[in-house]
Amino acid sequence: MGFLKLDVVTGNLLKEDSSDSEVENEAKDNLPPSKKPAWVDDEDETEEIVDMTHRYRKDMMKSDAEKKLTKENLQKRLQEQFQRTMGGVPFWAQKDKKKARKSENDDDSDEDDELLRKTGNFVSASETLPRGILQMKNCLDANNERPSDAKLRTVQFHPSAQVVMTAGLDRSISLFQVDGKTNPKIQSIHLESFPVYKAHFSADGEQVIATGTRSKLFYVYDMMSGNIIPVQQIRGMQEKFIRKFEVSPDGSFLLLTGTSGYLHLLAMKTKELIGSMKINGKAVASAFSPDSSKIYTNSVILVLLGKLFTMCSCSGVVNVYTHDVCLRETNPKPVKAIMNLVTAATSLTFNPTTEILAVASSAADDAVKLVHIPSLTVFSNFPVFRRKLIYLAQSMDFSPRSGFFSIGNNKGKALLYRCVLN
Repeated sequence: MGFLKLDVVTGNLLKEDSSDSEVENEAKDNLPPSKKPAWVDDEDETEEIVDMTHRYRKDMMKSDAEKKLTKENLQKRLQEQFQRTMGGVPFWAQKDKKKARKSENDDDSDEDDELLRKTGNFVSASETLPRGILQMKNCLDANNERPSDAKLRTVQFHPSAQVVMTAGLDRSISLFQVDGKTNPKIQSIHLESFPVYKAHFSADGEQVIATGTRSKLFYVYDMMSGNIIPVQQIRGMQEKFIRKFEVSPDGSFLLLTGTSGYLHLLAMKTKELIGSMKINGKAVASAFSPDSSKIYTNSVILVLLGKLFTMCSCSGVVNVYTHDVCLRETNPKPVKAIMNLVTAATSLTFNPTTEILAVASSAADDAVKLVHIPSLTVFSNFPVFRRKLIYLAQSMDFSPRSGFFSIGNNKGKALLYRCVLN
């Protein structure tokens, strides 16, 4: 397996802060409009007419009469749309707030390294992540070299290397090196007659566990040896099929969600059953505590990270709770009810610093919201207003240092965004 030579597990060749000239030049792209030129060539004054009925410009028409616009008016229309999307002129485009720039004689590589260090680390404290606007940049799709022809059920970043995994109903699991520019494919494996419902890295990043849509077996892909190991039957466990599971943060346990409220705890190393437990009702979602000593389960989607719980309802309301209150009270009150989705949330994930919560619904196009956790408000500029780009979100994940954010959709694409710190 050629990709094993890249030290995927150790990440020696795939650091999060690898060079990314396109990302590093983000600051240059954000320069405000240039000042009025000292002179103008008469030939430049010739008005160029733009066809507004083109599919890329049709949404910018204010009426059917605007089938043609001059290039100058189109530029003004684009500026108006940008400012409306951003909630006004962003601070970096205001002349009175423009910071002094380095001399053109400065070493460009030093500037690039400084910017990359900032975006790689993303944020170190909540004070550095302002509310309202999140600076994000569209990148090449993470799986551009091998897009799927079916739904992407899983998109997940490797816990230590700069690698992203995609898996879905096309019966394949693929690994890509993430640089935001070319995102080269590392490896793809095909699982015969096994549409993947969920795939997940082990805590140490050495294995991938994959379950099917309607199968009682699951696969373990050992990335160190390159072996694909089917786990046919778990002794002591009776389930017709296995789809949902969780990996404990310490890498010791694998929790399988069964039917009729059953949960099955397996040893991660041997894949043998440790014990089963049952709750009253249906177990829809489960989560381990950060120290892997406790298991939380609920009849709705549940995500736990640090001191926060998130749960959602069928109406699309996402409730945020504090961990202590949930353990202390029978009917805890949420610290915030996020009501920006109109259909049921199907995906929830925190970024590693617990400063951003991504919520999405697979029942509506572009139904993705990013929540600023310190203020519990939604970032207003994502997704882009009136731009159908995401389609139906199936899975989401942040990279280990929050520099990248990816969304797997029903079109088989792993959309990739770079999160840029102000």
